[in-house]
Amino acid sequence: MIDAKNFRAELSRIFGENGLGSMLSFGKADKLLALTEHLTAENEKYNLTAITDPIKIILNHYADSATILKFIPKGSKIIDIGCGAGFPSLPAAILRDDLNITSIDSTAKRIEFVKSAAEICGLSNLSAECMRAEDGGKDTQMRERFDIAVSRAVAELRILSELTLPYVKVGGCLIAMKGRNAENEARDAKRSISMLGGELKAVENAEVRGGEELLEHRAVIIYKKSKTPSAYPRPYAQISKKPL
Repeated sequence: MIDAKNFRAELSRIFGENGLGSMLSFGKADKLLALTEHLTAENEKYNLTAITDPIKIILNHYADSATILKFIPKGSKIIDIGCGAGFPSLPAAILRDDLNITSIDSTAKRIEFVKSAAEICGLSNLSAECMRAEDGGKDTQMRERFDIAVSRAVAELRILSELTLPYVKVGGCLIAMKGRNAENEARDAKRSISMLGGELKAVENAEVRGGEELLEHRAVIIYKKSKTPSAYPRPYAQISKKPL
């Protein structure tokens, strides 16, 4: 069992240290505690995350996911592509109940976890579907239907852009959560981003700190200025073998 008092204290400390404290409330802290208990229990069966210490989960998953929320307008319709165990979508749904979030991943056990976590945490603003990103990007019910696409540690940006930008409405944006090499990836992906109807807007600092530990993360923000040509996304084998 997780020490609830210590968890809440560390949650408040880490979020406060990173300028995220205003996002928390007692009810949201309770939901993040419930999510952590469910994640650590299910992780023993399904290996959902390599990070199992509750305090490290706060830093590496919850605070890290929260860093992008300042870039997302109120009431946005969001898709989390390659959501894995639900990051950033589960913390985002808890911290911002104004958002309407769809999580997709190609691995059924991860989607089943996200669904069960959403139910346990009472998240009516989050749904999850098992599908490949390139398939959903061709689906008329999903193509260019979202204000924001988010993706965390999924693929190199030339590949990721083709998998994600087809979901974004003109006027919306992709927020790609990246590491310290983000600027180089963004530079290398400018041609592919343009071909897909996007335009690089910014590479924003999204570092998170917990005591002496620093996660040097960035948020690559890509504006959708025109429709993605119907030829994209291609089958994944083509995307990965020959990125745009």
